[in-house]
Amino acid sequence: MLNFLLSRLMTFIPTFIGVTLISFSFIRVLPGDPIIVMAGERGMSDERYAELRAQFGFDQPLVSQYWDYMTGVLQGDLGTSFVTKKPVFDEFFALFPATLELSLCAITLAILLGIPAGVIAAINRGKFFDRALMSSALVGYSMPIFWWALLMIIFFSGWLQWTPVSGRISLMYFFDDVTGFMLIDSLLAGGNSISLFPFEADGPFFSALSHLVLPTIVLATIPLAVIARQTRSAMLEVLGEDYIRTARAKGLPPSRITYVHALRNAMIPVITVIGLLVGTLLAGAILTETIFSWPGIGKWMVDSIYRRDYPVVQGGLMLIAVMVMVVNLTVDVLYGLINPKIRKS
Repeated sequence: MLNFLLSRLMTFIPTFIGVTLISFSFIRVLPGDPIIVMAGERGMSDERYAELRAQFGFDQPLVSQYWDYMTGVLQGDLGTSFVTKKPVFDEFFALFPATLELSLCAITLAILLGIPAGVIAAINRGKFFDRALMSSALVGYSMPIFWWALLMIIFFSGWLQWTPVSGRISLMYFFDDVTGFMLIDSLLAGGNSISLFPFEADGPFFSALSHLVLPTIVLATIPLAVIARQTRSAMLEVLGEDYIRTARAKGLPPSRITYVHALRNAMIPVITVIGLLVGTLLAGAILTETIFSWPGIGKWMVDSIYRRDYPVVQGGLMLIAVMVMVVNLTVDVLYGLINPKIRKS
């Protein structure tokens, strides 16, 4: 198992270097000058412009700029935002709990609904449930996120007025930020939260929950469809194996054959897909966060690209990539735990 982990860890080095090159180059190929963006409508003199270019190191060759960037990264310094003047590392982890909370809720919903849907479709192959579930999955996968999110807002927030339009919690509530997860912090606050409407019945927890519902559903739609279709495909392949026919011949209950013998072996490709989806969700869920004004990593990165905030874009992309690599490593480890043959090979 140790050799298995070491071989996976060795792939981190070239991947990490490639990510730093991409993040460094990406923001610089975009049109626009960060110094002019910072100046805004006020403008600046040529002398001040040259002074700022020298201050931020933009007058140096790109190779020197990249070397300085890598030196800072290896020392744990991702730079300071041009706009907020705060360390990129601190800003990232101040906003990361919002993205993590939304991503975990979305992937949990996708797993809880997607795996059972795939299993039901597989054991009812060619029947009504199979066609209905897979058609729904195809529609969910094909639906553009921005269009789906706007429909949900119009219907549930505008017409029915069941859910808020944007944000993480009502502006009426004030309490200490302990964990960064709004659901947990609002639950811990309970009666200790300060509200502008002290007789409001719902309370901070239900306010945070109501703000989370629509973004979670929108973000979970595509992962749910992918998981359902992958589970169905894997289950159909496993259900045709000889050991499944042997289990049926022995008279084992259908539920045991399906959920103990078949589903466990079918979970290997499903876990692969879930791992990739978790990485995608942790990458920021940019459209979802932007549409719902969710104060997470995705919205932060989009705003930074508009402002040509080089350190934020470079550092944010690198941290996101590292997290995706960690998720993929975790998936590889789960492979070995589920199927020892993979670990030994």
